[in-house]
Amino acid sequence: MTTRMTLLGALRSELIRLRRSSLVPLHLVLALGLGILAGWYFAATRTWDSLLGTDAFVQLLGAGAPLLAGISCGLSVDADREAGSCINLLGVPSRRLAIGARLISLLLLGIVSAAVATETFAILLTSAGRQLPPLRAMAQSVLGMGVGSVSLYLVFILAALRWGRDASIGLGAIGAGISVVSLGGLANGLVTGTLSGLLGASVAAFVPFAWPARLASLEVELAVAHMGERYAAALPGLVSAKSVVLGACLAVTLAFVALTLVLADRIELGGRHDG
Repeated sequence: MTTRMTLLGALRSELIRLRRSSLVPLHLVLALGLGILAGWYFAATRTWDSLLGTDAFVQLLGAGAPLLAGISCGLSVDADREAGSCINLLGVPSRRLAIGARLISLLLLGIVSAAVATETFAILLTSAGRQLPPLRAMAQSVLGMGVGSVSLYLVFILAALRWGRDASIGLGAIGAGISVVSLGGLANGLVTGTLSGLLGASVAAFVPFAWPARLASLEVELAVAHMGERYAAALPGLVSAKSVVLGACLAVTLAFVALTLVLADRIELGGRHDG
């Protein structure tokens, strides 16, 4: 009797494999390291506006999301390749469910990592008496990173299957650079005293690599604009920018997921081009 494959069962298997991999400690070290370093800096340095500092921090996390996703997907698929021609993804009754479960497990790891970094940052600033956006805005910022990263994880998994680990990591590095450029550079808003999430939002809406940082930043900036008169005038623009970016992100992500589901059975393992 053949056991029926389900998404829940596939996800459970992925989480068990993930727990035994090096990806969990890698994410934890990066999250705590970024949270502690950035939190300590803004807690100790009174020169900068802590609200804009928080915006800069979530932009940093979001800009780094493509690279972290590329590394996660590349190493994950590479481990399967080493274990036996990616049988866990391509040698199962349903490739759709296997790839979906891999996507969900790695995405959850990324979201938890962003949450740990953000919480660490917030604890340090709060302990130093620095002002922060509301907790709800911080949580929505992390969620925005996750929503903006869905299509990236899917692309990187497929790239790693077809061209190998280095292709996934390389695409992630390129994506991180594009994300930084789309914001006018890291900490652009902090230095200029502006809400830089608005910068070129209509263009960034159609750049998937920019979605994690942009959606994360807009959530924080909306909260900042509600907290006082200084940035209140930016509210209509922020609301519009979020609507445009989120709408484009959801539409393209759903279309790409649907296309992957249709073509899943045609996905084949490519030759390995890693060192």
